[in-house]
Amino acid sequence: MKNSIKTLLLASLLITFGCKQGEETASESTSETTEAPSGGQENVVDATSNPNIVQTAIGSKDHTTLVTAVKAAGLVTSLSNAGPFTVFAPTNAAFDKLPAGTVEGLLKPEKKGDLENILGYHTYVGSLKTEYMQDGQEFDMVFGGKVKITKKDGKTFVNGSEIVASIETSNGIIHVIGDVLLPK
Repeated sequence: MKNSIKTLLLASLLITFGCKQGEETASESTSETTEAPSGGQENVVDATSNPNIVQTAIGSKDHTTLVTAVKAAGLVTSLSNAGPFTVFAPTNAAFDKLPAGTVEGLLKPEKKGDLENILGYHTYVGSLKTEYMQDGQEFDMVFGGKVKITKKDGKTFVNGSEIVASIETSNGIIHVIGDVLLPK
């Protein structure tokens, strides 16, 4: 009987000690995995989700100027948030059409407000798919007023610039265009 009690007592101690040690390990690992990464939404790394607008643009060799402008304007966090957003994304070639020195001038810190306005004129809060856009529709952009949609020969245009591709992202849609839209 004494051996049974000792065995039972020893087993209870081992179970109690083992459970407490497991709880400490679980709470330690939980605190490690629940800590938020420093920075904003743009710093979240998730290998299983679709990339957001900024991550998609960063991955495009045709949008390096746009990405540089978004960074200079301090809009990376804003365009990485949940959205949805629609971004009419000019290609590098579109920026090259601007008068010499325009892009360089806009990237200067003292021109940040102007750059924000121009980029805001390319951004709509909401998801605009081309198949739902209608000829003559106008949309209020984040900054700078309205853009006008036209449809001709099965093609969709924003302020006269053809939408040559559309890319769905986790927080909206990117419409690739061949011109920089300037607020009027």
